[in-house]
Amino acid sequence: MNYFVIGEREIVLGFNLAGVQGKPVSNRQEALDAFNLHTGQVNDMRASVESERPKVLIVTEDVADMLAEEIQVWQMKGKSPLIVEIPGLNGHIPGRKTLTDSIREAVGINV
Repeated sequence: MNYFVIGEREIVLGFNLAGVQGKPVSNRQEALDAFNLHTGQVNDMRASVESERPKVLIVTEDVADMLAEEIQVWQMKGKSPLIVEIPGLNGHIPGRKTLTDSIREAVGINV
């Protein structure tokens, strides 16, 4: 499976050590550019062909907050890549649903 991570520099570095490519971002425009590139929403020489695009796009909660509207629209389309939010450097943002919570709600069992 092909993964790509968008988040803080330290998070991306950690994923790189595990063999997952990523793009460090520090503001909304950088995050939006990376998101659009890796979801295939831009016509750019750097844009990957559909078969090379990630199947799972991992974004930190901070990046997800910056791109909330774009992510929601993308998820409603039901297209690949699947977008997964993870806690950032400062940990889980209070009040946000974790991946485990979402699975628990969907399946009805504890994971």
